[in-house]
Order: sequence, then structure tokens, then C-alpha cells
Amino acid sequence: MPWDLDNDRPIYLQLMEKIRQDIVAGFYNPGDKLPSVRELALNAAVNPNTMQKALSELERNGLVYSKRTSGRYITEDETMLKQLKSELAVSHIQQFFEQMKQLGFEKNEILSFIQETLKEEA
Repeated sequence: MPWDLDNDRPIYLQLMEKIRQDIVAGFYNPGDKLPSVRELALNAAVNPNTMQKALSELERNGLVYSKRTSGRYITEDETMLKQLKSELAVSHIQQFFEQMKQLGFEKNEILSFIQETLKEEA
């Protein structure tokens, strides 16, 4: 689970994005216990306070929840997880289209490239 962090944006936001991505991708399943703040911070090579802030925000958003003495867990709300996955997919698609437009491609050209790529992978 590589943590590719950059200095252009707040680190805690990048940590939140990475954990969200891992949840949506199935690295963590609904109801799974997350590693401790210290363990996650060590893996990401960040200050534990920064990781704590990221996890607190995810908890505030309902994606994770705390059990007083046993740590943080992934939500079991399948609807929320499906919605998050869809939102992330739409965001990635929008970014892709924006980048292709910046290269000078029209929508129909972009769709042609996508179709060709899908045929090559099949």
C-alpha cells in the first residue's frame, strides 16, 4: 500500500483520499478494523497527529467509526460505500476528460480512443 504524498496539498487530505481509495478498492472490507494511528502513520511516514486528523475527518464523514477501547472500523453501510465508489469513479472520469481536452481532443475522439483501448485489452 504505497503512500505517494506530495507537498502541493495538505497531507491529511491526501491521507484521507488514500484511505478512501483503499476502502473502495476492497483493501479494507466493511466492518474491518483499521490499523492503529501509529501504525498507519509509520507506514505513511507522517506524524501521528496528521494521521489522527485524517482519521477524525473520515470518522466525522461516517466512513469509519470508533469503538472506545478497540480502535477504528470501516463503516458497514454498503449504500455509503457504493455511493463513494461511484463518486470517485465520476471524479476520475472527469479528470481524464479534462486532461484529454487540454491535449486538444474532442469528445468523439476521446470516446474513439477508449473504444480502441478496450478492444485491444479484450
